[in-house]
Parts: sequence; C-alpha cells; structure tokens
Amino acid sequence: MSPLGDLIEIDAATVLVLGQELDLAHGRPDVANTLAHRTGDTLVLVDTGVTPAFRDALREAAARVGPWSRALVLTTHGHPDHVGNNDLADELGVPVEHYVPALDVDQLRDPVAYWLRALRRIAWAAGLPAPPDVLAHELVSLFRPMRPFGATTRTYEERVPELIRLGSVRFVGWTFAGGAVRVLRSQGHCAGHVIVHLRDCGVLHLSDEGNGACGAMADADQLKIQTVLGAVARLFEEGAADHLTDGHTFAVRRRDEAVSFLDGLLEQATALHGIALRLTGESGGRIRPSAFTAGYAAAVTELGIGGANPNAMFLAMMAVNQLGELGLRPESDEADAPWSRPALHDPPQV
Repeated sequence: MSPLGDLIEIDAATVLVLGQELDLAHGRPDVANTLAHRTGDTLVLVDTGVTPAFRDALREAAARVGPWSRALVLTTHGHPDHVGNNDLADELGVPVEHYVPALDVDQLRDPVAYWLRALRRIAWAAGLPAPPDVLAHELVSLFRPMRPFGATTRTYEERVPELIRLGSVRFVGWTFAGGAVRVLRSQGHCAGHVIVHLRDCGVLHLSDEGNGACGAMADADQLKIQTVLGAVARLFEEGAADHLTDGHTFAVRRRDEAVSFLDGLLEQATALHGIALRLTGESGGRIRPSAFTAGYAAAVTELGIGGANPNAMFLAMMAVNQLGELGLRPESDEADAPWSRPALHDPPQV
C-alpha cells in the first residue's frame, strides 16, 4: 500500500510527509517526501511533492505544526517529484518566501528537455517502454499538476552566500529564520541540489543526495555526492544533527542509524567502482554500455543495492555515469557506441 500522504511526527513542530515510489508500468508518478516544520511564527516547507492528494497532505501537515503567521518554502532541487505543488506558497494566506536553486531553473521551465537529455544517453537500453523522445514526454506528463513557480519565487543565489559552521563541518549556503534554517549547497544528485538543516529539531534533510550508490542523472556529480554523505555522517557522529530524513526513504533515522546508513552508501559506491573496473578490465578497457550494464546489474543485485525507484531505466543511467567515473568516454555519438579511455600519450612520431 502506498504511504502517500502519511505523516511521521518528529516532534510537535516537525512532521515528515511521505511520498510514493515511481511506477511507470501503471502510470504512477513518484512523489518526494517533504518536511513541514515551525520555528517561531514561521512555517517551513521543504519541497512540495506533486499531485492534488499530496497537496492536501501538505495542508494537513502545515496545520498540525501550527500556529504560524509567515511561511518559507524551500525547494531542494528541480526534479518534478519535488516541485509540482510549489504554487501552494501563494495559497497559504500569509507573507511567504519561496526559493529554488538557480542551476535548476532551466529544468523547472522545460523538464521534457532535461529528461530527454538523460534518456538519449541510454537509448540503447533494453526494456525502455518507448523511444527517448516519446518517453520523455510520457514521463513528465505523469507529474500533474506541475506548478514549480509561485508569485514570490526567487533563486537562492540572489542572496549573498554564507559560511555555515555545523560542528566541525563547514558548508557554503544560506540561513533563514534567524539561523534556525540552514540551506547547504551539495549539488551532487543534480546541478542545483541543496540539503536543509533545521536547528530546532536537529533534522538534516538529505533530499535526494542519498538516492543510491551512484548518481543517475546526466548532471549528477559522484564526487559531490560522496563528499556530502561523508560530511553529513560527521555531523551525526558529533551530535550536530539528530534525525536524518531524505526524499525517498519512508523513515526517520536517528544518530547511529543515520551514520550506518550513510557509511553503507559510501561502501556501496566504492564496491561498485571496483566492480566497474573489473568489468572494463575484462573487456580490455573498451566496452559497450549495454554489455557493461548487464554485468553492472548483476553486481547491483548481488550486493543488494536498491536506491530510490529501482528500475532498469535508472540502472542504465547509473551505469553510464559509472563508466564516466572510470574516465572512459564514448567513441562516437551513436547509440551504444563503445566507451574507452582517451590516450594518455601522443602516438610516436614516424
């Protein structure tokens, strides 16, 4: 049964609103978990999910953590499962601020183009339900209504960035509500991604930085994912954060459990890198993505690696990113063209 709209109370002023997994076969969109939190007289919503049913759940969560007379809506990144109800900011009936990452504005304006870029990289993949051009439109059409902007929407980057210290860890980002809300740049899962720390309840919302052992999207940055996972683990070890939440795990993790979860992701990432080296080494350092993905999928199954919305499409996207992590590059623009390492030395002069 879908947990869509279920509430997990973290404290009297903070609830996690649960989303749901993607089900392409049945035309069901994924919906990201969100947070509703009150600090002083300010309601804080971290992401807004998508679908009218989830919008109703957000209203219920906002009422539960009240009373409030101001609102702050924070978008962690531009993927459609996180932003469809952003215009709820215009309906709260109080002064409101809404922020989105500047690097994700293009995909907020044109999500089809964003997903088409991702899908064209795996046009060779078996099991895609439609060609990339068709699939991109079908995928985005699941997320309705899609209202990523409101009357007060601005980008975080319009504000002067701050050096933010949490325990022994330093981030660059922005603070709100007198420092009770910290938005920290992470930019691993996609180009504009941020994570959010709520001081009063000790929640660190990872959003989608912990979606899996390897980033899937075309604009993912594996080093940034690993760096932020390590930094967040240190926050929990030092007691600078108490509860870990994210965009797609239907749970709240406390300190030791959070550290174990984060360490597990990092261990999976290193294991997959090693397996990728073996697979490419066995092929002489030149391999087609389709062949690599088959071996990669077997390793993922053997290791018991899941991640958010596990399916063949996202697995193929992960595999392509893993090839890039090894330093391999496609030899041409053709679908399923072989990947190999660029030559490190000039050929000998004749």
